[in-house]
Amino acid sequence: MLVHEVDSTQAPSSDAAEALSDRDREILAFEKQWWKYAGSKEQAVRELFDLSATRYYQVLNALIDTPEALAHDPMLVKRLRRMRSTRQRARSSRRLDGTRG
Repeated sequence: MLVHEVDSTQAPSSDAAEALSDRDREILAFEKQWWKYAGSKEQAVRELFDLSATRYYQVLNALIDTPEALAHDPMLVKRLRRMRSTRQRARSSRRLDGTRG
């Protein structure tokens, strides 16, 4: 496993655990504790998953939209969805204001 310190206090349901790939579970575990890694998040993503930052976020966004990810770690997935929604609203409001950012 790529991410060593997985939070074992929250046991995933067996259906969700079987439906998610190992990489999907590792990505969710990484998102839960990425700040513990030295260096930038993008550097850790490249080293752990061999993905560019852009591709990683594409995979992550698709992953958090799945019911399996929600069943596996509901608090994390809901937090990530909420953060994504907040960023999308901020971008939309900037576009409506005519500013760029």
